Amino acid sequence: MKAFASAMLVAAGLFATSSACADEALAQAKGCMVCHKIDAKLIGPAYKEVAAKYTSADIPTLAEKVQKGGSGVWGTVPMAPNNVTPDEATKLVTWVLSLK
Repeated sequence: MKAFASAMLVAAGLFATSSACADEALAQAKGCMVCHKIDAKLIGPAYKEVAAKYTSADIPTLAEKVQKGGSGVWGTVPMAPNNVTPDEATKLVTWVLSLK
């Protein structure tokens, strides 16, 4: 039984890791990483800073900002609108908030 439980935990970890990698790959593919890095400010804030500021309750608002762009929250440089679907925007925001 312990072996089965251990195998399930390993499999769950691999799934979570591959899912996180897929979402990071989506961020790369959509051009997000041109302005953002995970752990350092680039043009926009570091994703870890964003994750520290917001909660899962903010996902709908943040997903809309990813799609439509925004300004004023992280300084004077506005975030441009992004060509992502609502589902992609939600996946991206959920991934960013998981980086706490």
